[in-house]
Amino acid sequence: MSASAFSDAEYHQRAAAVLAAIERQVDRWLDEDVIDIDSHRTGGLLELSLPDGSKLIINTQPPLHEIWLAARAGGYHFRLQADGRWADTRDGVDFFERLSQQASAQAGRPLVFAAG
Repeated sequence: MSASAFSDAEYHQRAAAVLAAIERQVDRWLDEDVIDIDSHRTGGLLELSLPDGSKLIINTQPPLHEIWLAARAGGYHFRLQADGRWADTRDGVDFFERLSQQASAQAGRPLVFAAG
């Protein structure tokens, strides 16, 4: 699905849902004393600070209808697909799978993020 295949309003709704799902997961981990991740959201940018001081930054890119992930290992761009998932523009990996991989690598323990 290209950026022109859905409206700006739909993009904003779906991108906001991704950020909200991440925030809910981080809150659950804090409540359950799994891991202490500090999250800070400003508009379409969500910054996750891990215990070792490293960060993951998730940023919406409205002009491109993408979501970007910045991690210690590099930067990744994701675009909404016809099936409703966000896929890496280079290799097709699902956003939540990539976020889980990068968060786990930086935290030194398995962390799984999921949509919804």
